[in-house]
Amino acid sequence: MRIRGLGVIDDAVLPLGPGLTVVTGETGAGKTMGVQGLSLLFGGRSDAGRVRPGADRALVEGRLVLPAGHPALARATDAGAELDDDALLITRAVAADGRSRAHLGGRSVPVGVLGELGELVMALHGQSDQQRLLKPAQQRGALDRYAGEPVVALRERFAATWVQWRDVRATLAQLRDEAAERSREAELLRLGLAEVEAAEPLAGEDRVLVAEVERLANADDLRAAAATASQALTGDESEPEAGDALALVTAARRALQSAAAHDPQLAALGARLVELGHLVTDVALELSSYLASVDADPVRLSVAQERLAVLTALVRRHGTDDLDGVLAWADRASRRLLELDGAEDRIGALEQQDADLEAALGGRGGELSAARTAAAERFGAAVSAELVELAMPHARVSARVSQDDVPGGLPVGDRRLAASADGVDDVELLLEPHPGAPARALQKGASGGELSRVMLAVEVVFAGSDPVPLMVFDEVDAGVGGRAAVEVGRRLARLARDHQVVVVTHLPQVAAFADRHLQVVKAIDGSVTRSGVVALDDAERVAELSRMLAGVDTGLARGHAEELLAAAAQDRAAP
Repeated sequence: MRIRGLGVIDDAVLPLGPGLTVVTGETGAGKTMGVQGLSLLFGGRSDAGRVRPGADRALVEGRLVLPAGHPALARATDAGAELDDDALLITRAVAADGRSRAHLGGRSVPVGVLGELGELVMALHGQSDQQRLLKPAQQRGALDRYAGEPVVALRERFAATWVQWRDVRATLAQLRDEAAERSREAELLRLGLAEVEAAEPLAGEDRVLVAEVERLANADDLRAAAATASQALTGDESEPEAGDALALVTAARRALQSAAAHDPQLAALGARLVELGHLVTDVALELSSYLASVDADPVRLSVAQERLAVLTALVRRHGTDDLDGVLAWADRASRRLLELDGAEDRIGALEQQDADLEAALGGRGGELSAARTAAAERFGAAVSAELVELAMPHARVSARVSQDDVPGGLPVGDRRLAASADGVDDVELLLEPHPGAPARALQKGASGGELSRVMLAVEVVFAGSDPVPLMVFDEVDAGVGGRAAVEVGRRLARLARDHQVVVVTHLPQVAAFADRHLQVVKAIDGSVTRSGVVALDDAERVAELSRMLAGVDTGLARGHAEELLAAAAQDRAAP
């Protein structure tokens, strides 16, 4: 991994590899920048304040080698990444203005993709993680992570059912709250539909009635106009000498008939006069039929006007343009009324579904509690075993799984329990520092040194159950010394047999167990502090351990450092 422009680090390469790598250095040299670099590389939150003063950006580059078939490789391939000699190249840049960019296998990707990759590759354990674990709210999730797939699968099933139950209950509450409003709406719809049904309107009936009223109200004028037109076309029997249109057209046709044989144009005009005669005859016949149909009927006019008034009032009350709009409203209202009337049936179905889901949740909550309780017993035994090797042979850690009874809570067995999407359990880590002492919450029952060792034991147990290949520990050994510090180193070395482990430490007893020892070296150039990383050989390791032991490189400190290295090497060689 290469880091440039991050904090006090100007440009440094961290040659990480298999086994246990320790990172040491003087206070303020920038040891934790290596951890910060790994965090950024795997999607951690960026902070422009971490960019080295004077640099335009902080850049972290890493080369990740994973076994074939590892899920992280599949995720990277899905994101479009390509391998470089079986290695996955990762780059994360943070500009001085806070903008962040990520590249994976030569492709630009969202930072979230690096975060997903990090969940599959790295577990970061630091003092901030320990502080989070002191909060009861975090301890349930930690226990589930330790318990693994059996508990996680139960929790996910519970959470899925919880979401269904919550949605059903929310819908039920809404339907019940809206019951009065639905009743008022249904009553108004029924009144409106009853009025429409009483009127029995037909589509377009209002337009037909308007035309009929207009015709009946002007029947005399219509008859007079039709009669005059008929006389003009066909003549008046009382005045046979008076000219009419049909007679005139007939005379014109005859006049052209005798000469039409001499000129085609004139023959065509004669043909048109024949057509005109037929047309005049047809119109005259239709006028005669119209005269027979038009009749002043005061009774029918009154009936039509009354019916039109009823329909007009109906249109006005419903605020539509015409009767077709009223019929469209009636259709919508009928369908809406069916919905409203069906709400009670829906409430009944939802109540049954609510009861079924509540029963299913109660059963799954009980299963989840039993699985967590079993995992808590295994977890407590594992942590207590680790404490024996960390110079706390009589201490005992336990994880207490408890539930709160609340009125109206989720029925689990014969109890009503407080519940959330994570189940019905509260989890709290307890410490019994020696036999006979009461078990108390970690944050209340341990001294500073004891708490560091307990939390380290917890972290080691968590790490042992974590499937990721890379474990990073950032000064989790604070407050530990003496024989306990040796045991911390031994624990981390054993963990490194199955994982790649990176440890930032200030303890020479821990550093002695390293397969690879990196020192962060601070140099001051004028007013600018620059840090680099150096891989130490055997002689340089002795000098660094001497500094860590005594603050200075003395003969006595060197002897002690060599003893530490020899003892650690012998321990690591043991099966």
